[in-house]
Amino acid sequence: MRLFSALFIMIVLVVALGLWINHSLETAAQELSANVRQVSEEIKRSHWQQANRHIEVLEKNWQRTGRWWPVVLDHQEIDNIEFSLAKVKEYIASKDKVQSLAQLSELNLMILHLPEKEALTLKNIL
Repeated sequence: MRLFSALFIMIVLVVALGLWINHSLETAAQELSANVRQVSEEIKRSHWQQANRHIEVLEKNWQRTGRWWPVVLDHQEIDNIEFSLAKVKEYIASKDKVQSLAQLSELNLMILHLPEKEALTLKNIL
């Protein structure tokens, strides 16, 4: 009976930890996605200085948020986000509207895909 109780408690803790991590990933991804949308809006209006400021905010948020992601996520996914962020910064610096918007769209997709990919769902388990 003791063994059963210990196993049950461990399973509950693992599931609770998984749900908390998923919620934290989703919250962080939504915040980063909002930053990406701000940058996109500034680029669409050709406000390059504001876009540059917003991309710096996005980068700071990524550094703060992305610090704990390697513990629970695939490092390749994180590297892809960092590479995309570096590209978009250069596109903004060169005031390339089309490339900037395309790269921001890709960056947003990668950010929003992570919580979905890591979610505790039947689709991901099977």
